[in-house]
Order: sequence, then C-alpha cells, then structure tokens
Amino acid sequence: MKKIGSLLLVAIFAGAITLGAYILFIEKSNYAFVSESNGASTFETSYTPTSAKGAGINEVDFTVAAEKTVNAVVHVKNMSVGSSRPTSIMDFFYGSGESAPTQVGTGSGVIITPDGLIVTNNHVIANASKLQVTLNNNKSYEAELVGSDPDTDIAVLKIDVDEPLPSLRFADSDNTRIGEWVLAVGNPFNLTSTVTAGIVSAKARNLGRRQSFIQTDAAVNPGNSGGALVNTNGDLVGINTAISSQTGSYVGYSFAVPSNIAKKVVDDITEYGNVIRGVLGISTVSTSSRYAVENGIDQIDGVYVGEVEEESGADEADIRTGDIIRKIDNRKIRKFSELSGYLSTKRPGDQVTATITRDGEELVKNVTLKEVQTIELPNMRFVVKDVSKKDKKKYKIKSGVKIVGAPKAYRGYGLEDRILIAVDDQKIENKEDAKELFSKISKYKSTSLTTINEKGERERLIFQ
Repeated sequence: MKKIGSLLLVAIFAGAITLGAYILFIEKSNYAFVSESNGASTFETSYTPTSAKGAGINEVDFTVAAEKTVNAVVHVKNMSVGSSRPTSIMDFFYGSGESAPTQVGTGSGVIITPDGLIVTNNHVIANASKLQVTLNNNKSYEAELVGSDPDTDIAVLKIDVDEPLPSLRFADSDNTRIGEWVLAVGNPFNLTSTVTAGIVSAKARNLGRRQSFIQTDAAVNPGNSGGALVNTNGDLVGINTAISSQTGSYVGYSFAVPSNIAKKVVDDITEYGNVIRGVLGISTVSTSSRYAVENGIDQIDGVYVGEVEEESGADEADIRTGDIIRKIDNRKIRKFSELSGYLSTKRPGDQVTATITRDGEELVKNVTLKEVQTIELPNMRFVVKDVSKKDKKKYKIKSGVKIVGAPKAYRGYGLEDRILIAVDDQKIENKEDAKELFSKISKYKSTSLTTINEKGERERLIFQ
C-alpha cells in the first residue's frame, strides 16, 4: 500500500510540473484586467436594443399613407401651341396656311383643399394655353391658373367641383429627419397613381440656387414633378420638383420643395396675388471660391456675412461684414441654404433673432425682415433698387433708382452704382416705376438713359 501511495504522489507531482511548464513556456498569455477607472477606452460597445419597428422595411406600414395620398394627387396636362416653321420661301412670306401643332406636357399636382385648390410646379404649367387636371377616378376638369412663382418653382391651380375632394394636409417640413421614411406619389411617364418609397437623404440642398430642397432616394421620374412627398402619416412634407441625372431618368437622387416653403407661397398667391419675401439684407461668399479658401471662410460652421445692404433689416440691426451667423431663432445655421430656406417661410415685417459671432464674441441681434429691395428690369435686365436716404442727400435728388448689377452686354459702360433718374426723358420715381418704363422699351428704337455718376455729374447714354 505504501508503495502504491508513493507512486500516486509522484504521478500527481510530475503532472503538476508538466502543466506548469506548459503554461509558463508554451501557452501564450491572455489577461483581461477589470478596472473601475474613468479613463477613456479605445472604443465603446453599445448594448442598446434596436427598435422592433425600425428593424427593417417590412416593419414599416406604407399602406395608410398611400391610400390617403393617391386620391389627392392629380395628373396635370399642359397644352400649348407650338411654333410652325416655314418649309419654303413662300411659306416664310405668306404663311403655310397650316395651324401650329399643339404640344402637350404632363406632370402632377396635389389637392390641398376639398374645393379644388391644387399646388404643382411652375415648370409643369409654364407657357400653357390650356390646363387640364385628371383625378384618380379619371374625371377631368379644366383648370385655372391662380398664380405662380418661378423662384420657388411653385404654382397654384383651381378646379371647380360639385363635391368635396380628398386633400392632403401640410406637415411641418422643419420636423422631417434625415433617415425618415417618405413616399413619392405622382404620374411618371403617364403612369397614374404611382407610389415609390425612400428615405430623407439630406435637407437644405441648394442645387446651385438660393433655394432649400429636401433630398430623397424615393424614385422620381419625368411626370412626377408637382407630385406629393409625404411622411408615413400621409401628410405633405414636400412637392417633388427635380432629379439629379445625366440620363433624364431617376438614378438615385430626387429633390422636393419643403412643405413650409410651398405653403407660404400658396398663402401669398391666394391672399396677395404674388409672393412677398422677407429678407435679412445680406450676401455671403461662396465657400468654394478662391477668396473663401484663402481666407478660411470655407471652414466656417455658419454663414459668413459678405455684404450688408443699406437700410436693410440687417443694417438697422447692426450686422456687419465679417460677422458669422450661427443661429436664427435658436435654429442652428451651418450654410446659406439653411438660412434662406428658413427665411423663405417669412414675410416683410416679421422679426427674427440672429445669433452671430464677431471677433470671437457671441452677440444676439433682433432683425426686422424687409421686402426684397432689388428687382431686375425687363429688356435691359439691369438690377436696381430704390435710392437710399444717403444717396438722396449725397446727390441732392428726391427720386430715382440705383443700378447694382448689369448683364455682361452692358458691363463695359461702368453703369454699376450709378443713379438712374430717367429713361427716354421720362422721370423715374422708384423701382416699380422703372420696371414699368423699361417694359415699354422697343428693341427697334434707340433708348436714352439719364444717370448720375459717383462724382454727381449727369450723363445721358444712348443705346441703339
């Protein structure tokens, strides 16, 4: 027994030595230290459970929104008379005797009141001699153009109906979130009541304009223009307007006018007959310009104030060149399209609070928005504004307009910053007066402009 016990102890001892040697010399160490230290870790792991409703597309119900929307989206036909080209020299002088062909363009529209008020795109109804609207139940009506705004690409139509129509409510487009599901409803390629789904890809896109657009990946094609972009409740968050494509068809990006801007335009057109815009009175510097890059303006998180218009709301609130606008009404502003998009929902007389940075110091300015001060004159396309109090005092005048921009054809004449006081010897009182007088200019006759240069000298310029 003693011999067996001795052998057992030797075996256990030998095994322990062997295991210890393996761990010490052969096995690679892998230690995990647990500490209650508050020091930052290299990376973090999230253990937050995902929402069941957001787990995938199959969990989102689009049927209610689609049912509400398809009957409130209409097919818009734009019928216009095309030009008839002469086929011979006799046709050129005496006419061919044939009527010009009728051209038909199509798009979509959204019913926004039960009595038949419809919002669509301006480019859908442009140059129309007749407008026809077809409902989802195939009933057709002749439509009247209430008004349009080319700048926002929004137009308002009206049809006379005997019974209430299904209509959509405007949602607050400022509340839409990137990643939110949306539906695009319209009539692409004359296929009525087409519904496509996507998400909000981005907000406040400018597309090279001073307008703010909602970007989505919901499929939009020719014919969808003027149709509805709705949320999963079936409320209108935008009017589908454009696609980004080299082929003319959808390739993954589409854009809509936000509902807040569209609603304001509709309200203005129905109430005033035209769109009334409230502006701060500033201009900015393009972040892609050489000047911006060289001066670090392209790295600014906000809107850099390049120039401030005289007697504008910004001027009266003491906003200056070089200021950086960070917030408007406590809404963070990172780029000019966000600023212009928000201000597009405002009117002259509205007051906004601008939070700006000046020389590292944060300042808050209360700004009363004013009406757009510049207009483009017809025919010669000068951009003018009413003369300021400062100009009146400097040049000892009571009326006139100041030329602040000129097309390339007239830039060699040094017209910018001159005071324009008469056209063809007819006195100009203000910019609206100038607009009316310039609309009467004939390209077949010479035109004389009476101006005052920066030295206060009157000059008469004659354009053939």
